[in-house]
Amino acid sequence: MKKKTKRWLGASLAGLFCLWLAFVAYVDWAMRQPPEVFGQIMARMPMPAYFLFPFETMWSDARKGTLSAGDLAPDFTVETLATKAPTQLSSLWVAKPVVLVFGSYT
Repeated sequence: MKKKTKRWLGASLAGLFCLWLAFVAYVDWAMRQPPEVFGQIMARMPMPAYFLFPFETMWSDARKGTLSAGDLAPDFTVETLATKAPTQLSSLWVAKPVVLVFGSYT
């Protein structure tokens, strides 16, 4: 009887561990999606679920990006503040070097 109970308990714990790993892998995948997709996934997740995995560590790893110092910036399009016209980054650095500053001065 004791062996059967230990075997059942071990199998149950192994199954729960596999489910936890699958859950962590799913959240890791979700963190690497665009913010809109990640937000939709997290909006449906119950609050205590955040504490079942190393959220902050995974978030930092997923959002750190792959650029290194000296790499070219990826091309993107933004609206200008003055005219709200779309401007593509690659069109700016044709004529002169471009410096990107991210931050707030307010």
